Amino acid sequence: MLIRRESPADVSAVRAVTGAAFAARSQTPVPVEVTLLDELRGCEAWLPALSLVAEGPGGEVVGHVVCTRGHIGTAPALGLGPISVHPGHQGRGTGSALMHTALGAADALGEPLVALLGEPAYYRRFGFRTSAEYGIAPPDPAWGEYFQVRTLAAYDPEDPALRGTFAYAEPFSRV
Repeated sequence: MLIRRESPADVSAVRAVTGAAFAARSQTPVPVEVTLLDELRGCEAWLPALSLVAEGPGGEVVGHVVCTRGHIGTAPALGLGPISVHPGHQGRGTGSALMHTALGAADALGEPLVALLGEPAYYRRFGFRTSAEYGIAPPDPAWGEYFQVRTLAAYDPEDPALRGTFAYAEPFSRV
């Protein structure tokens, strides 16, 4: 498996993988995660260096992850998601490879932290902890322990700017 940056030629394959990955949980013909990706691609928070695909053995796109610009007050941070793996490739380490690569790329770019909304039991293995441990509140207080943060090398625990309420890229609030 190869994890690489998404190219313009991958957009339709990423849409298809994301749609397939979330179809079973979707209440709509097009899962909201597909619409969210489309909206994120058109906003200033989109970071091409942090939109990554997993290629299967034949070069086909089998997974995708994206981090977009978020903020804690005025301090930059990253919001991760959606992350998707085609159902036929789930359970083979593709999601883990995408996650490790996204975190490594974010760290290499000097980002202080990555936030996400997800299952604590799953994301703990990647170093995510409840955001409250870092003095960071979720955009929606009801998210509680499901809103998590992974600090990176540039994170300074003494920096008061990195405490407060996290804000995702604008499409997250309207899609």
